[in-house]
Order: sequence, then C-alpha cells, then structure tokens
Amino acid sequence: MKIESRAPTRVDLAGGTLDIWPLYLYHPGAVTVNAAITRRASCVIETLAEGDTRVILVSRDTKKEEAFPSFAALARAKKFRLPLLAELVKIFPPQTGFTLTTDSEAPAGAGIGGSSAMAVATCAALDRLTNAGKSKIDWIHLSRDAEAIVIEAPTGTQDHYPPAFGGAAAIELLPGQERRVQLNVNLDELERRIVLCYTGKPRQSGINNWEVYKAHINGQKKVRQNLAKIAEVAQEMRTVLERADWSEAGKLMREEWAYRKRNLPTISTPTIDAIIAGARATGALAGKVCGAGGGGCVVLLVEPAAREGVEAAVQRAGGQVLPMKIDRQGVQVNANRAT
Repeated sequence: MKIESRAPTRVDLAGGTLDIWPLYLYHPGAVTVNAAITRRASCVIETLAEGDTRVILVSRDTKKEEAFPSFAALARAKKFRLPLLAELVKIFPPQTGFTLTTDSEAPAGAGIGGSSAMAVATCAALDRLTNAGKSKIDWIHLSRDAEAIVIEAPTGTQDHYPPAFGGAAAIELLPGQERRVQLNVNLDELERRIVLCYTGKPRQSGINNWEVYKAHINGQKKVRQNLAKIAEVAQEMRTVLERADWSEAGKLMREEWAYRKRNLPTISTPTIDAIIAGARATGALAGKVCGAGGGGCVVLLVEPAAREGVEAAVQRAGGQVLPMKIDRQGVQVNANRAT
C-alpha cells in the first residue's frame, strides 16, 4: 500500500498568538484570521513486505532519518531524531511495518505553519493506514497536542485549520472550543493582494511565543494591553476583508504589526524592518511577520498594480519572494495498492 497526503501551509493576517490556550479566554471575541497557501507539506507512507515490522521515519527537507525494528520499539524509545513524527505514529498504532517520508515546500523556520501542515498531512496518512476513522477536527487537535509534547510548551490551533480545510477563515476562539468560520471573501482578489517573502533567517517561534505567553500569564500590563488591541484589530480585519475594503485592511495590518512588535524586541529584525519599509515605499499597504516573528516569513498586503515594484523592493532588502496561491482544498489523501 502507498498512501500520499498533502496539506497547505498558511499566512496569518491578524490575531496570532491569541490562539494559545488560555490567552484567548482573557480577550472575549478573540479571533485569528488566516488563509491557506500552496506552499505545501507532504507525507508518503509505503507499507513493507509481510512480516517486516520495521517503522522507518524519513524527513527529506531536514535530511533526517531513523528506524525502529517495530512499533513496540518506537513506543519504548526515549529519544528521537524526528520526535514529531514519532509522537504522531504513537497516536495511530500500526499493524504493519512501513516507511513514512515527509517533505515541505516551506523554508526552515518560515513561520507559515510548516510543521503543523506536515503534522496534519501525517495524521491524514496514518489515519488511512490504520483505518482509525478520525475527523479533520481530530487531526487538528492531535497535531496540536503532539507538537506541544515535542516543544514542551503550549501551542495554538490557528496553524492547523488551514492545512485541514484550506481557504480563508476566521478561527473563533471560544471558552471550551474553537470554531472555524469561512470568510466571505473573494479568494482570487485576496490572492492578487498578498506577497509572501522569506527573510532568510529561521524564526524562533517557540522562544517568542513562550516569552509573550509567560508575560501575559504573569500579568505584565503592557503585553496584556497589546494583545487586547491585537484582538480588537483581528475582529475588525475579519469584517473589512469580507467587505473587500483593502485600504482599511492595510491600515489594520499596520496597527497589528505595531502592537505585536511592542511585546518583545526580538519579534522584528533589521531585515524584517528593511523589507517592510522598502515594500511600503514602493506601494505596499502593509506588512507583518508570519507567526511569532524573530525571522521567517513576512506577508505583505499590496494593491495588484504595485506587486512588481514591491517584489523588487523585497529582493533589494535581502528577502526572497515565495510564489504562492490561496489553497482552496485543504489536506488531500490518496491510497493505492503497490504494484
């Protein structure tokens, strides 16, 4: 059996960090606005010959590999070269040996949810292998929890919804649950107005988010106020995107980025600042980091006529433009009998 799955990554337009429990509980109405993009992560599972119980894990993009003589051996192991893959396999106990290979079109540490997309794609493939019968929502929560086990810190859920469902959505963060609501936005128009670029430096999402998280929980007034403002901006961003008010969306993105930078001095970098300033000087409406910042990717909101000039400015500032479209489908899984 050969099972192949692919899932999109995402750009977050407003409201990031608030999706980490329990931060959103302190900001009623909190929402994260994001869109799935066609920089995808993939998982391929190939079953081994009858009687071969090995579990082989391979990550092509990180060039790591490890093997176990059986699932029981994997379950007993204490250390892993590919801990997220190992944790996901534990959730879906297999009845056969297999090779599991992952790959990603997201640069290392890009901040566009590459590990979450890979985790959702892997859950989808393992679910098909084991006939577990779990839902996309199950895959989202299992992926989130596996990531938390690996990084030993709280994780949010906004990175997992775009890989599962695609499109553009508001993730409503409610007591006892989160809820995905598809945005009533023309995805072709949104696609024309987004430029994604990589700064060349992986971001430190775990460090930045953890510091902001601790500051909020410890009652640091400045951080709480900034996240309250970010929550308000995200609610407004949802509304203006649905009425296609791109100028106002640019204003809100600028506000979101200003409040976000105030949380920690490490959230922006000289390269990020140069990319956003150069893009704004050539017609971009706004720019902000994807994810927790400290490097990784920057998303820019532009008028279509300014795209060419903005992309040139990004390259002059040391960034790399990453071609992408809005993904409309979310995770896709195919299974075929090996010949």
